[in-house]
Amino acid sequence: MKEYTITRYRGAESWTSAPSLEICEPLRPQYANVPIRAWAQVCYDDEALYVHLWAKEENIRAELTGLLDEICEDSCLEFFFSPIAGDLRYINLECNPNCKVYLGMGRNVQTLVRFVPEFPSIHPECNYIEGGWELHYSIPYSFIRQFFPEFAPKSGDTMRANCYKCGDKTAIPHCLAWNPVPILPMASFHNPEAFGLMHFE
Repeated sequence: MKEYTITRYRGAESWTSAPSLEICEPLRPQYANVPIRAWAQVCYDDEALYVHLWAKEENIRAELTGLLDEICEDSCLEFFFSPIAGDLRYINLECNPNCKVYLGMGRNVQTLVRFVPEFPSIHPECNYIEGGWELHYSIPYSFIRQFFPEFAPKSGDTMRANCYKCGDKTAIPHCLAWNPVPILPMASFHNPEAFGLMHFE
């Protein structure tokens, strides 16, 4: 199981010092050698989680703009997390280069509840960078506490999480994870048992 340290957020300069994790574990064998790489950083303060994800991919697909579109068909960067130890429910936030968001909460893909309204408080920002694209957003605790009222991370706490890079209908289909996802009985990003550990600094 992989581990990561969530450092304190001190503004945009935090991204120059926060540790990076690489999203490189293929969901299935055919994705093992795709020419796509991705990374993530996560920070926190007393109000929110701050997430920075970026990918190197030459053929970016950014076609979807609708509220109910399946974002994973485009080039997509994703962050899934279970805020409370011992509670396998998770929040998943998926975003394409158009800043369109798929936001849900559940225990697995069968019980996942998708939130139809958009949440401006998350403020996704996407940029094209050399050889790829990047994504920034924040997740306010006020939103998380609607489902996990006791969530109040402090130094020494740990939560489970995983980060993903996918693109079901891109020129080179791919599904990559930070923490490895078991292939059997059925590989799925929606598997909180396969999340890694993130420790709050």
